[in-house]
Amino acid sequence: MKGRAHYNHQRWQDGRNIVLYVPADQVVPLQDAIDGYQLFMQLAHQYADQIIQRTRRQRSRPASTPKQSAVKK
Repeated sequence: MKGRAHYNHQRWQDGRNIVLYVPADQVVPLQDAIDGYQLFMQLAHQYADQIIQRTRRQRSRPASTPKQSAVKK
């Protein structure tokens, strides 16, 4: 909103468009928070991908058969 003392920040939350009017002096901290959230989500996806790959590798290895006990009936 050019020429105004605030900015219009919109986001999608719980199936609705949420509008927040941000004062000009809070735009930079808000942008930093948005950037931090995006970085967090990127790192979380990378971590999840690594765990999924590790799990798939473990599942693709042949399972070792349990040793039979030495006790005879």
